[in-house]
Amino acid sequence: MMSLLGRPDVDAGEVFVNFNQNITSLAVATSGGYSLYSLGSVDSTLDKIYHTKSDELFLIERLFESSLVAIVSQRAPRKLKVCHFKKQSEICNYSYANTILAVKLNRERLIVCLEESLYIHNIQDMKVVHTIRDTPCNPQGLCALSSSSEHCYLAYPGSVTAGEVQIFDAINLHAKTMIPAHDTPLAALAFSPSGTEIATASERGTVIRVFSSQDGSRLFELRRGLKRCVSIVSLSFSTCAEYLVSSSNTETVHIFRLDRSATETAEGHGGKQSSDDWMGFLSKTVTSYLPTQVTDVFSQGRAFASVSLPEAGVRRMCAITTIQKQLRLLIASQDGYLYVYSIPTVEGAECQLIKRHDLRLEDHYAMDIKVDSPQTLGLNSGVSIGGAAGVPPGGTGGAGAGGSGGDGKSAAPVVGGGGDKAGGSYASAVKGDEPAGPSSA
Repeated sequence: MMSLLGRPDVDAGEVFVNFNQNITSLAVATSGGYSLYSLGSVDSTLDKIYHTKSDELFLIERLFESSLVAIVSQRAPRKLKVCHFKKQSEICNYSYANTILAVKLNRERLIVCLEESLYIHNIQDMKVVHTIRDTPCNPQGLCALSSSSEHCYLAYPGSVTAGEVQIFDAINLHAKTMIPAHDTPLAALAFSPSGTEIATASERGTVIRVFSSQDGSRLFELRRGLKRCVSIVSLSFSTCAEYLVSSSNTETVHIFRLDRSATETAEGHGGKQSSDDWMGFLSKTVTSYLPTQVTDVFSQGRAFASVSLPEAGVRRMCAITTIQKQLRLLIASQDGYLYVYSIPTVEGAECQLIKRHDLRLEDHYAMDIKVDSPQTLGLNSGVSIGGAAGVPPGGTGGAGAGGSGGDGKSAAPVVGGGGDKAGGSYASAVKGDEPAGPSSA
């Protein structure tokens, strides 16, 4: 699995952690199953809202606060299962020709990323509406999907040799723009909550850039460090879109403040220099005599705040959100801890640790339910895509599935079940209004 996924944590038996789209819950998968936690009172307690025993998972995504989760297990890395966790039921499953490297969701689309293709599903009925084929080799499964329904954009690498970002409109199903973001290949991508901005980092890891996802214009350039190249693991906008947080294979987490008012003020002054802008004027004057490489360093934003963690080399997922009216930095590490930090108001200060939760301990508030033989709601159950599981491509259901590939060919899913009743249950899982209880499907 390590060679396929580039995920040493899988072999090491560490936990897989992932925040949902609006940072209201945390999904944690271990060798014994997976759990979902509420983050509403994370300053003091971490409430486990669901737990089930299952095959060891390496991917799990929850759709906002709904009952819908998408999972991929190590035992069947080519199969995606979509489940209704409140009903303890599998809604549908899809098999693909190759290993699933990433799954992304929002209220309109579900994206499945393979090494050289991307499948776009309509999340309301799970039909394949489009396939992007023959993408540049993407062994890490690097991609991002905006959580916004209004700006429902998909981003993925456009080159294996340079940091090109392809932006694709996942609703209207056409290419939006290509952004030449970095000289070296991409390592991380993240959309802002509105979907109108995208943050990027390259394999070098020293500079993070923010672009408009609509026209590709550069908005911010942020320097993570000068001394060493690192591997950026996590890149995330805050839910208020005023901050950007990054983690890497080092022990330091960096928080950048995206000061949009500075640009607006400069434009509003019409080029006039105030006393408050004197240092900026001096910097511009000095750097005008320096080489481009040096002036770039002067013009790049520095970290607003940082966190130093005990150990380097641990994969960590980071998020910034407002919890009980307080801005919080959340760091979920794959050695099994969730750190909660306050964010300072003064630039250059370190964040203060509020709480550390051990994700490997059982919680007395947990809903610990073992599903011996989960019932299937049946929506498009048992679908095979792209010739996986012995099903040849080009079978029945090609046009009916609504999917057309980037090469003009259908993804050809073969449907093995489903019904109106199942569709109703699926729709309610997406909306999050399905009451808990035994499945009647």
